Amino acid sequence: MRSRLGSGHSKQQPWLKGLSLRLGIGVVVLVICIISLFYSFGFTNSSYSVENIDVDKLWRTANSGGWRSSSAPRSDWPPPPAETSGYLRVRCNGGLNQQRSAICNAVVAARIMNATLVLPELDTNSFWRDESGFPGIYDVEHFIKTLRYDIHIVKSIPEVSSKGKTKKLKAHQIRPPRDAPLSWYTTFALEKMKQHGAIYLTPFSHRLAEEIDEPELQRLRCRVNYHALRFKPYIIEISREIVNRLRSQGHFMSIHLRFEMDMLAFAGCIDIFTPAEQKILIKYRKENFADKKLVYRERRLIGKCPLTPEEVGLILRSMGFDNSTRIYLASGELFGGGRFMKPFRALFPHLENHSTVGPEKLEENSHGLAGSAVDYMVCLLSDIFIPTYDGPSNFANNLMGHRLYYGFRTTITPDRKALAPIFMDREEGKGDRFEERVRKVMFSSGKFGGPHKRVHPESVYTNSWPECFCQVNAKNKKDKCPADNVVELLESRLHSEELDESDENRTANDSSAGLAEDSLI
Repeated sequence: MRSRLGSGHSKQQPWLKGLSLRLGIGVVVLVICIISLFYSFGFTNSSYSVENIDVDKLWRTANSGGWRSSSAPRSDWPPPPAETSGYLRVRCNGGLNQQRSAICNAVVAARIMNATLVLPELDTNSFWRDESGFPGIYDVEHFIKTLRYDIHIVKSIPEVSSKGKTKKLKAHQIRPPRDAPLSWYTTFALEKMKQHGAIYLTPFSHRLAEEIDEPELQRLRCRVNYHALRFKPYIIEISREIVNRLRSQGHFMSIHLRFEMDMLAFAGCIDIFTPAEQKILIKYRKENFADKKLVYRERRLIGKCPLTPEEVGLILRSMGFDNSTRIYLASGELFGGGRFMKPFRALFPHLENHSTVGPEKLEENSHGLAGSAVDYMVCLLSDIFIPTYDGPSNFANNLMGHRLYYGFRTTITPDRKALAPIFMDREEGKGDRFEERVRKVMFSSGKFGGPHKRVHPESVYTNSWPECFCQVNAKNKKDKCPADNVVELLESRLHSEELDESDENRTANDSSAGLAEDSLI
C-alpha cells in the first residue's frame, strides 16, 4: 500500500514541479508588471505635478502647518538685576546683516554675563565708508525699551572719578575666538570684566556659537533680530514708499543678485569674464582672501558659483513666470557691466532697484548702510524673495530667516549644484528638455518658505524654527504658545523688582541716616 502510494506520488511530482515553475514565472512577471506600472505612474504623476504647478500660488504665503512666530520667554525669565558685573562694549564688523547678527550675539553675551551692554559700535568706515553708526540706522530708544526685560543698555560707557579727575571708564580690549561657546563668556570674559569693570570685544563678527542648546537664548536672539532692531523711521518710510509703488500694479518679487566683484573673487568664478576683468578679480582675491587654487568648472559643479543674471531669468521663465512680472533687484554694483544684465532684461523688462523707484532723498546714501537697509526692508515685504547666492551672504540668510518669522512669506531658493549641469549642457548645445529639467529642480522641495527643520549650513538666523515658533493647538508642551499677556507679566515682574530694590535702597539710606544721627549724639 505504502509502496503504491509512494509510486503514485513519484509519478505526480514532475507535473507538480512544472505547474509550480509556471506559476512562479507568472507571479514574477505579474510583480514586474505591477512595479513597472507603479514607477510609470509615479513618473507620470511627478511630471504632471511639475508641469501643472500653478505659479500664481507662489505669490501667497507658504503653508504654516499651524505654526506662528513667537519669541517671548516660555520658562522662568527674571529681569536683569540692578547690579551688573560690568560693561560690555563690542565692535560689529562687516556689512549691515553681519553686524545685525553680531548685535544679537552681543545681547545674548550681556545676558549670560549679567553685563550692561554699551550701544554696539558698527564698523561702518571700513566696509561702507559710512559714518552713520547704530544711531543713524536703528531706532535707539526702541532698541533699549524692547530689551528692558532682558539686559541693561546704556548709550555710552560712563565716566569715573579718580584722584579728583573725571574720565571715561577704560574697557579692557579682547579679541574673542570665532564661534566661542557660552562657557568662554561666563568664565574668561566675565573674569576680565570683573577685573577691569569693562571689556571691549573686537572684532565681534561670528564670535558666539550659533547652535546653542538653550532655547530661551535662541528666542532672545529672535527678540533682538525681529523686534528690537527696528530701522529709523525715515528708512521705513522710504521702504514703504517703494513697496507701495511696486505693488500699485500688482504682485512683485525681489531678487538678491549677488554678482559683485567681492563675491565673484571669493567664489573663484572668473572664467566667464574678459582677460582684463579676470586680472581685476585675481588681484582682488590675492589681496583679500587666502591663496587657493580654484578651478571654475569644479566650483560651478558643486554649486559654489553665483548665478548669472541670465541664469536667474531662465530659471524664472522655466518656472512659468512671464515677462510682465515686476522685479525689485537688491544688489551692489554688478561686475562686468551691462552685458550681463542685457539678456535678463530681455526676458523680464520690468526691473527696478532703489535708485529707479526710490525717492530722491535716498540717493545721498544709496550705497551706504541706509541703501542696504532699504533693500532689506523691500525684500522683506515683497511677495516672493529669491536669493541667488545664499552661501556666505548674510543679507540673503538673514532675510530668509526674517521672512520665515514674518509669516512664512514665500522664498524660492535655487539649488545651484543641481542646476549647474543643466546650464552647462545648454551652453554645450545640449539644451533638450532644458525648461522641464529646471522645473523639476526648482519644484522638487515644495517648501518655498514654510516651516522646516534646520539643516546645516542653515543657522538660527536663516531658520529659527522651532525655537522661535509655537503652535496654538500643540501636541507637545514645548511647542505650546505662551500666554497672550506675557509682556504684561514681564512688565509686572520688572516693576516689582524695581520696587524691591527701591525699598532696599531706602532702608539702607535710613540706616545710614540713623547711624549718622547716633554719631552726633
